[in-house]
Amino acid sequence: PRHKCGNQKSCPQNYFAFKIISGAANVVGPSICFEDLVLMSSVKNNIGRGLNIALVNGTTGQLLQTDTFDMYSG
Repeated sequence: PRHKCGNQKSCPQNYFAFKIISGAANVVGPSICFEDLVLMSSVKNNIGRGLNIALVNGTTGQLLQTDTFDMYSG
């Protein structure tokens, strides 16, 4: 069976499924999946170098905001 975000197991009831994948230099970009919805990825063109952050409402699971924090620029 297929599980949300491509995880190996389904999450218990009342838990959110998520998967965070770190990028590999300039070759593969990072991605954030939450409840089978890709929130950030190179395809969506909303990632950057440094920390990629997705703010999600912990009760409803609604995406509130995405942003990047460039730790290399100083």
